[in-house]
Amino acid sequence: MYKAVLQRLFFYGCVFLLTGLDYESKANNVISSDSSFSTHWEVSKPLALKETKSLLVSLEPYLGREAFASSKAPLLKLVSADRPLLLKDSNGLVHKASEINIGWRNVQLKTPRFFIRKVIGPFASFESAQRISLLLEEDGVENFIAHPSEWEIWVSKDAKLPNGLQFNEVNQKVLQEVKPVLETGSGNYLLSGDVSIQAPDGLLWKGGLYSGEFLLKPDAYGTWTFIEKLPIEKYLRGVLPHEIGSASPSNALAAQAVLARTWAIANSHRFSIDGYHLCSDTQCQIYKDPAKANDAVIHAIKQTHGRVLNWNGKPINAVYHATNGGVSAAGYEAWAIADLPYLRTMLDGSIRWKRQFLLPIDEDTQVKRLLSKRDGAFGNNHRRFRWKRILKKEDFRKALNLSNSKKEFPQTIRVLERGPSGRVVALEIKGDTDDSQIILRLDAIRRTLRNLPSTLFIIEELEEGVWEFIGGGFGHGAGLSQAGAIDLALRGWNTTKILKYYYPGTTYESFK
Repeated sequence: MYKAVLQRLFFYGCVFLLTGLDYESKANNVISSDSSFSTHWEVSKPLALKETKSLLVSLEPYLGREAFASSKAPLLKLVSADRPLLLKDSNGLVHKASEINIGWRNVQLKTPRFFIRKVIGPFASFESAQRISLLLEEDGVENFIAHPSEWEIWVSKDAKLPNGLQFNEVNQKVLQEVKPVLETGSGNYLLSGDVSIQAPDGLLWKGGLYSGEFLLKPDAYGTWTFIEKLPIEKYLRGVLPHEIGSASPSNALAAQAVLARTWAIANSHRFSIDGYHLCSDTQCQIYKDPAKANDAVIHAIKQTHGRVLNWNGKPINAVYHATNGGVSAAGYEAWAIADLPYLRTMLDGSIRWKRQFLLPIDEDTQVKRLLSKRDGAFGNNHRRFRWKRILKKEDFRKALNLSNSKKEFPQTIRVLERGPSGRVVALEIKGDTDDSQIILRLDAIRRTLRNLPSTLFIIEELEEGVWEFIGGGFGHGAGLSQAGAIDLALRGWNTTKILKYYYPGTTYESFK
């Protein structure tokens, strides 16, 4: 089982290991034999959503990281929209001001901390890391999914791992910790524990207006996270305008509200090691200025209040994307995950569109024919429904972090394997010798070659060292196509019909 999954997961057919990360820069690798160990800085896990109606969403992670290298870490600047902010720390310090500035200081520990762990990864996505994490759990191996900069799995030094599962061992002796410092005109004050910030009239943050309660919490890496605490229905106001757009037709907006709610609930464990539920970037759902939510967005959220898509009574992994290029992907074509019956390969278009092609579309000639057509496909007016990209040798070397001494690399780029939707699931990048082969698989393809909008493509060599990628779609291609949902809503499809179409076999019901 592990071997099959691992072969589908990793770059180069093995696990790449990160070393020398910034958050470890204060580590001294001499560990005394009589020390007690832990794998990481332990923080309180967020409550499950069934116990609390609020999400903890990271607005800014890894604060104070630069201080580990004795550099000046940027200030955390918090500005009120009107009435003053109110800051409180765990030792009872209270500060009230319209603008609050928080700096960072290295503080000597009274007693050194020792961290030792086995690190598996990195992985191209949380989904791929979670597959291995679940397999380890089945074998009784306690593990943590972490994101110090890329997705990794951490286990204790004594954990017995399956044969063939490669890992890197990290030993740390930590003498200092980074602490937040409240900087005021009358002096600087060291802050302790979780810090709460109340904003009665909202907080001005990165050009937006945020109205939740705010927290400053330590994470698993010795740095800090600035977090907004807010009800899930309110959270959706910061997701819909930035994921599908406020001007989308009402039934498409309502479908997006259901999916964003479902996805947030199903993935609320994603950053539990760091003490919060979700991030606010593309590793989760985009969450930005909630004030951008217009009346249509607010209506879509209220209309679907508390409603989710379930499979066997549990919220599904409600993934979605911008456009699928006319054919949706099965979940296992995007990530190294188990086959999910509600994420199927499907021709996404009218009857006329579907009659033109037969599944599976797993040959280059079939994919080329699909990409030459667009009429009849749902959402075919999206600007990345069809696309072209040109990549040169130096683009590949840069993406793969290869030295300039390998100027003749690569010599060939070749699709090794396609999934049933035609998406590339294994891409070979090869030099002029047999031992210079690199294979990118699944989500590692776009994670590495970030200029590619999707993995639905064919490759043509234009000249020596220059390749043209001709493709379709934007995103992983699994689940709902936002462009397709907008098209279907304009054709008169209601919200339930759109959701049932993209997630067959699911039930649309209230979250319990």
